[in-house]
Amino acid sequence: MDVTLLRLRDDIPPLTAPVLLGAFDGWIDAGGAASAAAARLADDGEIVAVAEHDILFDYRSRRPVLDVIDGTLTHLAWPELAIRRQNTGERDLLILHGPEPDFRWRELGDITAEIAVRLGVVQWVSVGAIPAAVPHTRPVPVFGTASADGLLRDDVAKGPDGLLRVPSAALSVLEMSVAGTGIPTVGFYAQVPHYVSGPYAPGAIALIEQLGRHLGVELPLGDLPDEAVAQRSRLDAAVGDDEDAQRYLERLESIAGDEEGLPSGDELASEIERFLRGEGPGQAGDPPHAT
Repeated sequence: MDVTLLRLRDDIPPLTAPVLLGAFDGWIDAGGAASAAAARLADDGEIVAVAEHDILFDYRSRRPVLDVIDGTLTHLAWPELAIRRQNTGERDLLILHGPEPDFRWRELGDITAEIAVRLGVVQWVSVGAIPAAVPHTRPVPVFGTASADGLLRDDVAKGPDGLLRVPSAALSVLEMSVAGTGIPTVGFYAQVPHYVSGPYAPGAIALIEQLGRHLGVELPLGDLPDEAVAQRSRLDAAVGDDEDAQRYLERLESIAGDEEGLPSGDELASEIERFLRGEGPGQAGDPPHAT
């Protein structure tokens, strides 16, 4: 095992009932909700472990950002994948956050599991977001997954029922590797309106609030509520200018209160396939893409 894939610091202070949270941008991160939630939680937390980026990333598909000032090449900002530590007052939260790796997923899963055992992690939490046929005018639905019964709160819908077969994310590989050590694992997935393009702050808020309820702590939201209000105004305006979009939104709202509103495996797979192809929902009257 190449331990340099995710190098752990030697001087980590004692941790209190640490929970390891994972979120990658890219796949299963509709509207950037999961990565925004993780970034908000990680904030300026101290780095506990850092990945070897040259091994994990294809820089042609995820290029570093170059600053050129007055004709001089000044600064390169490289993709960063790291674990940061935040203390919630009752326990430590470790946030593994960054771009989804391009290479060596299985090895990274193995070393992440080893680190989780070494640090005494008591639970792994994945956070993600998927495109779904839900309206932006209602609270963001969040469903959960769990490696065993009894890990999720009673008010969290576990689903979908039956078989859901979709392209895997690197995050899921890590979660399953950690679960293989016997550490309990759960996942929370926000359902983001499939007509939204760009960052979706309400999704990030829903994930942070769900995590807070799961852990029994209050977690900071920062400026996400202000962003959510501004995005709601833009979406309302975009839909209000299109009669077909208004009718489609009304249809979504009419089913939003259905207690059986959690999408089926086939519905989720269909939305994900369209998401991968870069298409919209493909129905007449779909609202325009908006941020």
